[in-house]
Parts: sequence; C-alpha cells; structure tokens
Amino acid sequence: MSRVAKNPIIIPDGVNISVDDKNVTVKGSKGELDFLLSLSISLNIDDNAITVSYDESNQKSVALAGTTRSIINNMIIGVSVGFEKKLELIGVGYRAKASGKLLELTLGFSHPVKYQLPDDVQVETPSQTEVVLKSHNKQILGQVAAEIRAFRPPEPYKGKGVRYADEQVKRKEAKKAAGAGA
Repeated sequence: MSRVAKNPIIIPDGVNISVDDKNVTVKGSKGELDFLLSLSISLNIDDNAITVSYDESNQKSVALAGTTRSIINNMIIGVSVGFEKKLELIGVGYRAKASGKLLELTLGFSHPVKYQLPDDVQVETPSQTEVVLKSHNKQILGQVAAEIRAFRPPEPYKGKGVRYADEQVKRKEAKKAAGAGA
C-alpha cells in the first residue's frame, strides 16, 4: 500500500488537467507539461482533486503509484507557481554572467565556461557570484543546476566551487607539516 499515492492532489485555480488515454497534460500560467502514465495506473479527477488508483496486488504498480502522484503534483506546482534553484560561486575570481540563454562562468580555468540553457529554463545573475535558475519543469531545472555545479563542485579544503545556496559542504583539515624531530 503506497502512503504517498493515497493523498489526493488539490488542483488550484487557473490549472487545467486533461487525461487522454494514458497521456496527462497540465496547463497553467507558467507553461504546459505532459506525462505518460504507466499501464497499471489511472487517475480519477473529481471537482478540484486528483486521486491515483492502481493495482494493489502488483508490487510494480504500488511502487509507481507514489512516483506518479509526486510527478503530477510537481507538474501542477510548476505550471502554477514555478520552481527556482539558487547557485553560489565561492572562490577568488569566480564570476557568472547571463545573457539570454547563455550563461558564462569564470571558474578559474584558462577559459570561461559557456553553458547554453534549454528553452524551459530562465537564468538571472543578481550578483557576480549568484546564479538563479527558474523553470516550470522541476526535472529539467534540477538537471541544469547539477550540470552547472559539475563544472567546479565544491572542494572540501577551502570550500571553493559552485554549490547550491542551501548546500552544506563538509570541510576537511589540511595536512599537518612533518614534526621538527622527524
């Protein structure tokens, strides 16, 4: 029995949901998203709530039911409110500059890193060391943020690199010099 799938999803005003065979389409003020349901899962739409129904005897459909509910809930949040990820650049000379769909990062390499953003993702750079990514698609947003972070992940000794704004980096102590009598 899936505890997540039992919870109904409330549909906010301004969001339209249509289910055509196994294809779910969610439309809102921020955009439109599609999702293909598994064969063993179906959706019941009543007034302003969605419930996920599934075959409780099949272990695979029980596992997919909670995932499906979470994906559809994230689609509804995305098209109505949207998602945002903040990245911080920590290090001397580390800078970010956004121009349209191109993010130019100076991360201590011999050349600036140019990252072309997908169509669904918008970028802002409030300061030279902050990058704010916004999208209605949570999956693409997380993927883009992870790819940008992968250019220079935070290192454990000085904490330099690209990190998420809420990320805690575990710091290590530097190696000690050999003793005088060694």
